This record gives sequence, structure tokens and C-alpha cells, in this order.
Amino acid sequence: MNLLKNKILVGIIAVSTLGLVAFSTIKEDYFEITKQIEIFTTLYKTVSTNYVDQTNPTDLMNKAIKNMLTELDPYTVYFNEQEVIKFKLNSAGEYTGIGAMISRKDGKIILKEPYKGYAADKAGLKAGDEIYQIGDIKLEDYKEDVSTLLKGAKNAKKEIFFTRQGKNQKVELQLEEVDIKAVPFYEMLDDKTGYIVLSAFNAKTTTETKNAIIDLKAKGATQLILDLRGNPGGLLLEAVNICNLFVPKDEVIVTTKSKNEKYNITYKTRNEPLDLQIPLAVIIDGKSASASEIVSGALQDLDRAVVVGSRSFGKGLVQRPIDLTYGTQVKVTISRYYTPSGRCIQALDYANKDASGKAQTTNEKDRRAFKTKKGRTVYDGGGIQPDIELQETKTSTIANALTNNDAIFLYATQWYYKNPSVGDKIPVITATDWQDFKAFIKKEKLALNTETETSVKKIEELAKKEEIHSDIQKEYQALLAAVQKSNELQLDKYQEEIKKLLVDELIKRYQYREGLYAYYAQNSAEVKKAKELLNNASQIKKILQN
Repeated sequence: MNLLKNKILVGIIAVSTLGLVAFSTIKEDYFEITKQIEIFTTLYKTVSTNYVDQTNPTDLMNKAIKNMLTELDPYTVYFNEQEVIKFKLNSAGEYTGIGAMISRKDGKIILKEPYKGYAADKAGLKAGDEIYQIGDIKLEDYKEDVSTLLKGAKNAKKEIFFTRQGKNQKVELQLEEVDIKAVPFYEMLDDKTGYIVLSAFNAKTTTETKNAIIDLKAKGATQLILDLRGNPGGLLLEAVNICNLFVPKDEVIVTTKSKNEKYNITYKTRNEPLDLQIPLAVIIDGKSASASEIVSGALQDLDRAVVVGSRSFGKGLVQRPIDLTYGTQVKVTISRYYTPSGRCIQALDYANKDASGKAQTTNEKDRRAFKTKKGRTVYDGGGIQPDIELQETKTSTIANALTNNDAIFLYATQWYYKNPSVGDKIPVITATDWQDFKAFIKKEKLALNTETETSVKKIEELAKKEEIHSDIQKEYQALLAAVQKSNELQLDKYQEEIKKLLVDELIKRYQYREGLYAYYAQNSAEVKKAKELLNNASQIKKILQN
């Protein structure tokens, strides 16, 4: 009982701390906050001590806090002690582990990608391996974060039990320091064009980017392409420092605004730039978010770079981790950020949700116009709109569905083991492979679950709930069949886009992510367009002055 009381007290203190943080950041009646804390504390103690079955106070508190925060936005998150460690590792850019990306889906732990030269790779683990046991711990019923079992002291040994192509296998590997590079790849595309992939904004981003630029210039680069595709963001100050490499000291890069005055901050460049004159193109896509959008938006607003690709994600919210008691932490959305022209690129309005609780997207007609430094018109409310938008780089709904349901990943695994000798050649998806891929989707019963299909399936759920399912069953099945037939037609319509995604996944299997970046450097439509623009000085000048 004393242990139970201690856990309850820890939870009460954590919630109280959250309440006090809220009190310090919003102008609200102190009595009301205190009242609500007292109600919750009383309820929590009453349920924990009187409930008919044994309860786990820690689990109750974790769920209570996390469910409370879901009413806000997906970026305001509570971390327990174990999660804090993981969060700090992601920000630092290094950790001790096996050097691989894993995921949990449908109760299975799948190795998604081994990093070249690290423990998992050296032990022979491959993408698609299903890990079912680590040491003495069987993962079938393990509900905690599996990645913590794959971390530990440097040189510690781990036994990994896994299934590959239906056969159970075992390896022993040794944990080592894993360095997550912010700049995983850079090279000269020709005798004057330098290309840099920037994949994260961690503590090493500016140093690695600066070193890459210096090296490329030493090799003859007189123009640069900065590739931010797929970059989810990270540390705001690193975004400011990246811009500082190309713009003068004391230039405003981003401003944060909040109802709490202490979070109203203007971030300016603090150092002398590395190069003010070198022509610059920035590539973005729908997965470029947060700090990536600060960089691309600021360089666009300051007319310092031409932005190429497709519209970015649209995350204009700033989070700050705040330490709580007993090693816990809350990452809170404290403000919105605004680019130098004054625009906020946040796409979803979490303060105004529809009846189903879904945040509303800013309508294109409601987006406001702003002016860049030279008077070009740019818009807020929907991510960063490229100066040169490429239709072929947009992702179709069906391609998103095939990525989300792992159809591309799973088929690539099968294709890899059928074609073991591809080596450093670029995989080719033939017409036969394409038909095989479509048959694979049906055989594995991989639901495409496009937005339309998902919405139709929700109708069935509601019909069952309202007990009218039998009345509309015939019509429902006809509608679902029509949608699924349409999805099959969409497969062929977007065949080339889907084949590219398959090739991308396969290149990683044979040549790792470094091979994929090398492939992009020579074959990506965005890179080709960026290089074409940089080679046409008059066109660049025209774009930046319009």
C-alpha cells in the first residue's frame, strides 16, 4: 500500500507540475486550475484505492496525461522516464545501439533498415527480418518500447532471434556508438554544382553542413543544391544557423509568437556568413517539415534561394521540452513561428476541429499574401509553396496507401531474395514484376485503405452501431466494391510513380541509404531541375525578382 501511495504521489506531483506550467503560460484564473487539480487528485486516489481489481497507478497516470494532451495537438507530448532518454538521443544525433531502424506493426517487430557498417549490418541482419526475441525476452507479449532493449552500454552483447523468409535464425551482436549524420551524403554533380542532402536538424547539423560546403567549394563548386526532402525538422536554432551560412549577420530568420510574452522571440543570424553570393537552390517535398520549412521559407522570403519541388508539410508550431519531476518531461507547443515576411505556414488548425475531432486545413482561398524582401508574393497557411513546383514529384493517394500498408516494403523484401545478385546495379521493375506486384497485394490481402475506402468502411461501422447494417448491406457492398475497383485502376494510372518507390526501396536493400542518395543525385527530377535552374543565371534572377 505504501508503494501504491508513493506512485500516486508521484503522479499527483507530475499533474500538479503540468498545471503550474500551464498557469505560468496562460492568463487563467488560478482558483479554477487549483480546483481542477484537486478534483483529479481526489478521483485518482479514490479509484486507485477502491477499484475492485488491482490497478497500476503508473499506467493509469500515463494514460490520463496522454489522453488529456490529445485534445491539443499531436506535438504536445508527455514522456515518462524511458521516453525522455529516447527523446534526448534523437536530439543529440548519437546513441549506443545496433544501428538500425525498426518498427512495430500488427504486433510484429520488423527491421526496416540497417545502417551501413553498424552492428546490425555487420551481424548480417536485413530489412524485412522479423525480430521475435531479444535475449531472454520474447516480444510477442512485450508491450514496452522494444528499441530500449536494443540499446545499452557500449560493447554490450545482445542475442537477436529473428525470422527471415520463414526460417528462424539467431545472431549475437555487440552494441556500439551510432552516429546519426545530419548530412549523410554530399558530392559534386558536375564540375561546378555541389549537392548536399540535409536529413535532420540535430546538434551536428550546422557543423556538418558547413564542412560539406567548404569541401565542395574546394572541389570547384560555384553553385549549390540543398536537398531537404523528407527532413522532418528538429532544433530551431540549427535552422537559423543553416540560413546564417548564406545570409548576413543580424538578419531576421524566424519569429515566434505566443500568448505568453516570454516566448515571443525574434531569431536573427549571429555570425558572419560563409558565402553570400553562391547561387543556391533548395529542394523540398511534402515530408519537409518544421525546421526544414524555416530554412526554405526564410531563404525564399529573403530572395536568397530558389525553392524547387512540391509543397512542404506545413508545421508552423514550436515545441519546447520542459522537465517535470522524477525524470519525466513534457514537450509543449509554446508558440507559432513566422518567416521573415510575416507568414505562418501552419497547415492544420488544432484550435478548430470538426465534429470527428479532426483539425481543419486552411482553405486555399483564405491564405494571406505576404511579400518577400524584393517584393515577390508568397502565401501563409499551407506549408512552403516552391518557386518551381514539379507535378511529377507530388505523391498520389494510392502511392501513400501502398507506403502506409507496407506493400512496397514487403514486396521489395520478396524481390530482393529472388534477385540476390543485383549488387551495385540499379534494380529494374519489369512489366512482369508489375503484374506480380499487383498479384502480391491481392494474395497478401493488403488493404489499400485510401481516404475514400476508409470513409466507406466507417459507414459500415456506423451502420452496425445504429443497427441498420442489414438494411444497407447490399448497397454498402456495391459501393465498397466500386471504390476497390477504382483503387485497382489507380494502381495502373500511377504505375510509374509506384515503380519509382519500389526502385528506391530496392536500392536501399543492395546499396544502403548512401546508394539511394547517389541515385537521387543523378536521376531525381527535382535535382535535375535545380541544376538546370542554377545553370541559367538569367532565369534565377528573373524568379527571384518577380
